[in-house]
Amino acid sequence: MHTLNLGILAHVDAGKTSLTERLLYAAGVIDEIGSVDDGSTRTDSLALERRRGITIKSAVVSFALDGATVNLIDTPGHPDFIAEVERVLNVLDGAVLVVSAVEGVQAQTRVLLRTLKRLGVPTLIFVNKVDRRGAAGERVLRQIADRLTPAAVAMTAVQDAGTRRARVTPYGAADTAFTDRLADLLTTHDDALLAAYVEDASALPYGRLRRELAAQTKRGLVHPVFFGSAVTGAGLEALMAGLTELLPTAGDAADGPVSGTVFKVERGPAGEKIAWVRMFSGTVRTRDLLPFHGPGAPRPDAAKVTAISVFDQGSAPRRDTVTAGRIGKLWGLGGIRTGDTVGTATADTPRQHFAPPTLETVVVPRHPADKRALHLALTQLAEQDPLINLRQDALRGQTSLSLYGEVQKEVIEATLAEEFAVEVDFRETTALCIERPAGSGAAVEIIAKEPNPFLATVGLRVDPAPAGTGSDFRLEVELGSMPYSFIKAVEETVHETLRQGVHGWQVEDCTVTLTHSGYWARQSHSHGVFDKSMSSTSGDFRHLTPLVLMDALRRAGTQVYEPVHRFRLEIPADSLGPLSPALARLHAVPRTQAVQGTECLLEGEIPVARVHELERRLPGLTRGEGVLECTFGGYQPVRGEIPVRSRTDHDPLHRKEYLLKVVRRVAGHADGGGSAT
Repeated sequence: MHTLNLGILAHVDAGKTSLTERLLYAAGVIDEIGSVDDGSTRTDSLALERRRGITIKSAVVSFALDGATVNLIDTPGHPDFIAEVERVLNVLDGAVLVVSAVEGVQAQTRVLLRTLKRLGVPTLIFVNKVDRRGAAGERVLRQIADRLTPAAVAMTAVQDAGTRRARVTPYGAADTAFTDRLADLLTTHDDALLAAYVEDASALPYGRLRRELAAQTKRGLVHPVFFGSAVTGAGLEALMAGLTELLPTAGDAADGPVSGTVFKVERGPAGEKIAWVRMFSGTVRTRDLLPFHGPGAPRPDAAKVTAISVFDQGSAPRRDTVTAGRIGKLWGLGGIRTGDTVGTATADTPRQHFAPPTLETVVVPRHPADKRALHLALTQLAEQDPLINLRQDALRGQTSLSLYGEVQKEVIEATLAEEFAVEVDFRETTALCIERPAGSGAAVEIIAKEPNPFLATVGLRVDPAPAGTGSDFRLEVELGSMPYSFIKAVEETVHETLRQGVHGWQVEDCTVTLTHSGYWARQSHSHGVFDKSMSSTSGDFRHLTPLVLMDALRRAGTQVYEPVHRFRLEIPADSLGPLSPALARLHAVPRTQAVQGTECLLEGEIPVARVHELERRLPGLTRGEGVLECTFGGYQPVRGEIPVRSRTDHDPLHRKEYLLKVVRRVAGHADGGGSAT
């Protein structure tokens, strides 16, 4: 049986979870449709989800459809949980993007489809709530073409939209306007099809158009649009037929090398770790010794799989194996984290495309006695969501978290209280900046030469790299100039040190090159055993590298960049006057402005730290009629005073204090010998 791993995605409140309930009901998995408002839906299983009426964690439920097994994954709609969504995107064969027929295309809708297109996930669009007052199918279809993708084609028509009598009928071969639209769209992506159409329009019968529609949809070139209502079930039959006709199923690679992606980690009743895995190839069996590793990990860990369950027909029964294309839960992998690869990373294994968190806050226990319990709880939460990015400051006894927004902070607070019995307070949320090298800088410290107290020679050069490329480590020394373990120690320490630059922020978009290396070979006194006071160790390189790297960074100079959002503002035209100076005070930079009648559309960038203030002031400046949409737009140089982030390391910027904490006592080391390059 073929498998379709299907994601349901939407802007919050578009009806995504309601659509999931309707699909499960139509497939016979549930006997009664649950309600988001009543907290009775199948996929929103957390008490916090039911109380708030939003999806926070992804959930999987399986059903059979036209001979295929569909693993349906419900995802969060709120932008604060976009990382949860993007983890799911990496394991999908296809997706349904839900758009409200009343609210239309919204900010998160655009973010989601951009990401789906970037990852090459074939996507159908479902326009929900056609039975609600204010539903406007044609208006939403125009918005889809203008704001989402021009490669969209309506597959169904709506009658009596905006009423409980709304019904949906599919277009067919007899509707020439539909077939003409279909032909026009499909021929833009296929020259052979275009040539046949130009030569003789009758050479494209409806059957060929449907086959070509399926082929182009599976390649992510076009996006069929279905209308309907998750509440009444109108249009669901056409959508379900489209799932199996237009979206691709997982290939059968059960005999290939084991490869899969962990997109969710949870804890069982006894505290055991459970990894949710999408298998791309191979077969995992109970009692297999399974390797796994995170992005960029130098070597994989391994653990024995103690139990397996596989999603099937509305539940996840225990199985002896999980094969390619399926989604299963694995027990026994104690060190695994969300985002890890199990088995071998193949060319087909998806890469991560997480949007970065742009905010940071300090969390402290309300009761000092809970400090250890808080640390353990946050460590478990970081297993589920690595982008929380725990940052421990032992000097001040503080823990910082990376965030997407205030709602995520509220959810973390409630989760800590309800699941771990730890009450916490948060400090003020601040923007999470980055540093980039302003130029090139180099530094070197030579073994046995003052003021270097370590048995190591390390020379490093820092160069700027293109924006968005992260950090890279390269060698200008011969690979065999010293033991590989020493080179690896330098590389790993470089990446660790770059987490806190000259101003305390993560250093991005740079290349660090090892220009000099040297060590003292393993030695001993006459007739004695190994004496580490005469021989270099990896610790020498790990302690010396931060001093050299920060010296090189200081010489290169770094510039601090703050995160910015792209904004889209719809306001009454007559409110542009009072709004413009307010935007200027918030350091917002309008890029485009368009006035149509009484409406004005502004688009531009605004620092993330100023978005909340704009949201607060907008109603008063626009008589409550302004509509603001924001999405992450990159980084820009900080204006004015440069923000400094407190350090959590031994601070290699201050050499004396650093050496007091990490210096190696190497009395008589000048008698040693070795090599340097």
